[in-house]
Amino acid sequence: MEDNNNTKVITKIKLKNFKRFTDLEFDFDEKINVLIGDNESGKSSILQAIDIVLSGSRNKIENIGLENLFNNQVINVFLQSEKKYEDLPELIVELYLNEQNNDNTNGNNNEKGIICDGLRLHCLPNDDYSHDIKNILSQHNANFPFEFYLINFTTFANNPYNSYNKYLKHIVIDNSQGNNEFAMKEYVSEIYKSKVQDIEKLSNLNKYREYKENFKNKEFESLNSQMGNYCFAVKNTPKQNLETDLGLKEGDIFIEYKGKGKQCLIKTELALSQNKNLDIVLIEEPENHLSHINMKKLIREISKTNDKQTFITTHSDLISARLDLRKTIFLNSNNIKPLPLNIISENTAKFFMKAPDNNILQYVLSKKAILVEGDAEYILMEKMFQIVTTENLEQSNIHIIAVGGKCFKRYLELAKILDIKTVVITDNDGDYDTNITQNYNDYSSVQNISIFSDSDITRKTFEICFYNDNKDVCDNLFLTGRRTLAVQDYMLKNKADCAFAILESEKEFKVPQYISEAIQWIKQ
Repeated sequence: MEDNNNTKVITKIKLKNFKRFTDLEFDFDEKINVLIGDNESGKSSILQAIDIVLSGSRNKIENIGLENLFNNQVINVFLQSEKKYEDLPELIVELYLNEQNNDNTNGNNNEKGIICDGLRLHCLPNDDYSHDIKNILSQHNANFPFEFYLINFTTFANNPYNSYNKYLKHIVIDNSQGNNEFAMKEYVSEIYKSKVQDIEKLSNLNKYREYKENFKNKEFESLNSQMGNYCFAVKNTPKQNLETDLGLKEGDIFIEYKGKGKQCLIKTELALSQNKNLDIVLIEEPENHLSHINMKKLIREISKTNDKQTFITTHSDLISARLDLRKTIFLNSNNIKPLPLNIISENTAKFFMKAPDNNILQYVLSKKAILVEGDAEYILMEKMFQIVTTENLEQSNIHIIAVGGKCFKRYLELAKILDIKTVVITDNDGDYDTNITQNYNDYSSVQNISIFSDSDITRKTFEICFYNDNKDVCDNLFLTGRRTLAVQDYMLKNKADCAFAILESEKEFKVPQYISEAIQWIKQ
């Protein structure tokens, strides 16, 4: 296998019948790729596909179970068909690579039939057992013949490879699980292998086996002399050797005995900063167990990485936004095709990187969203929604997000890309034509976006509209002998407090007309 000094990256992935994806293809960024999405959207499946192909390990697939990797829908369709041998589905995962300067990886052994560099997993029926497979399929309630499938790892040059002659070095950091001893051992082993040359590793393994044998001969000599035909020995097998016995310490403490958040930071820092021999780093939900401060430290470590390609799954606003939304790939459980956000503008990406508490993931994962301008609207919106629809927001699967009037267009840019049905409820600020009609003219023909504001310029804010429509309620709550301000002015100066007071009073009130119309529109 040739070596080169160029950074090795995955440029594209293609999946066929892998987990929830029957046919999927999309490109990757050469530095950072952030996969976000709701549950069961396929984030972890994509990381798993990359891990399996890079590892070249049949054992990994056998431990997972081929039946757990195949797309269930494809299997069920086949079993409900005539079950012809030639119609048996195949599972394929292809990783397209940048130019490797390596004849062993360059060829056209891929689904696209193009000459380029890449690695391929192909699971297909074993023709040597075609007769046996046909007998199984001929049965009335036939099971799918997973056991008769070949598992082939080949390069695009059609050269086989395995876990001992991998073309890219990678590591998986999975923080989605709790205490997982196997995952920790595997991580430590991969860190070790990334730091040593093959000859050094073989020498270490040999020396370790020698030390074990010497320990047995010296320390167990007296004990074994009493055992007759039996003797105690120290195991040295593929499951009990140097790599399985290795541990990592920070100071005098093994990292698995550190707090979960500290473990995450240590593992990520080691993988990203200290191991120049790693090409690919796969990180599953790095936000787990991390405080806000440690999350920022983690983001800083990821951001400054230049010599390796990183793939991250996350549910964290901070991670997805601060690492640049243009590096984000959005997946939705209701849509098979992932959507890269690299087409959003640089200014919008920078806004979400810097804006505090932007709730970007809440919005991106929404099917429908109500964007409001301030705290008062946000506090009262759920109650207003119930008054207008007699339903609650959860039943309607609608999210409310307070974004601030100057930020609406940042979210609307995403709404156009992601086709999120979005309503904006905003103030006219005394000039409806300029602030509403002209300001949002670009969205007037976008079917999934609608803007609502009171058209009366004397009703320039939500508080004024609410007071004018509910004078009795507001006067009763806020007009007391100690007030020196008019009720409307008091509400304008104490927006959030007044909204809480209205909500907690449980008094019936009228929803302003423009908000009622907005709710009816988003509910459709």
